[in-house]
Amino acid sequence: MFASMIIQLFSNMLYFVLHVTNAGSFPRPLSDKEESDLVDKMEAGDDNARKKLIEHNLRLVAHISKKYYNGQVDQDDLISIGTIGLIKAISTYNKGKGIKLATYSARCIENEILMYFRNIKKYSQDVFINDTIDTDKDGNSLTLLDVISDDINIIDDIDLKIKLENLERYMAQVLSEREKTVLILRYGLYNQAETTQRDVAKRLNISRSYVSRIEKKALSKLRHCFESC
Repeated sequence: MFASMIIQLFSNMLYFVLHVTNAGSFPRPLSDKEESDLVDKMEAGDDNARKKLIEHNLRLVAHISKKYYNGQVDQDDLISIGTIGLIKAISTYNKGKGIKLATYSARCIENEILMYFRNIKKYSQDVFINDTIDTDKDGNSLTLLDVISDDINIIDDIDLKIKLENLERYMAQVLSEREKTVLILRYGLYNQAETTQRDVAKRLNISRSYVSRIEKKALSKLRHCFESC
């Protein structure tokens, strides 16, 4: 049922994704009050409110898609994939969790784009990548591996970039200062040297077992954030 709703909403919104409005721009951003009112109506079952939230957040899709556009993938395809992420975000948004709609939507849009690149990488491995598919200007054979090798590197770079951006955001959102300090020291974040639990304990003047508990709790919080969307 959810999948059919996504397809229906996507069909209705595709025009707005691929073309700007008659005024020459995306629908204007909503004010905080307008957004809050529409979210309340949507949660009460108002489909028109859901559609308005999607329309007025298309600018976010364009912004994020542009950030990850590399010239190797059709930009309209990337925007369309991002819009699916937006539709999923709006349709599953829970105001009661205290997360801003834009923050939640950006996370889902990025995840949908990343999934798209991952699928490209996955299916590219199902063919014979060493088969000759063309020749270059000098008459040398070109294989599929020659064509997609740069794309695979790009996919890996995007994957790492998104994960690092999400990690930094999640650390700021859910970790205490002590938890952040322990993880920074333990794993060498922000150009710090990796440190053992024993050394962290000495530096913070706490027991090693306490460092271990803090580390496990912090990692659990971050894991929950990564799995939430």
